[in-house]
Amino acid sequence: MPSFKKFTDFLFSKQSLKYMCTTHFWGPVSNFGIPIAAILDLKKDPELISGPMTGSLILYSLVFMRYSMAVIPQNYLLFGCHFVNEIAQLGQGFRWLNYHYLNEDKKKEIEASPAATSEK
Repeated sequence: MPSFKKFTDFLFSKQSLKYMCTTHFWGPVSNFGIPIAAILDLKKDPELISGPMTGSLILYSLVFMRYSMAVIPQNYLLFGCHFVNEIAQLGQGFRWLNYHYLNEDKKKEIEASPAATSEK
């Protein structure tokens, strides 16, 4: 079982510190704000979701997942960030699709509301 000293020696080694001072590290770390926000938004009202923006973020994450594996050296941290974002955005996309197109109960409720019948 690795010891705490071994971990701290690795963490503060010249190689680790050199890696943590690059954009190969800080780019993905700062980019994690996007999937964190998407995960936190999973509990909000689906009416607030932007379908076009969610679709764009789904494509964006797919492209950058591919890019993270195409660069040399491969950037697994960037891949992980966009993988998490892809899953979160697909969840948001499903919620948006369900709210606007698949939820029959909502459509019936709107049609039955007094405001909808008075407009006709």
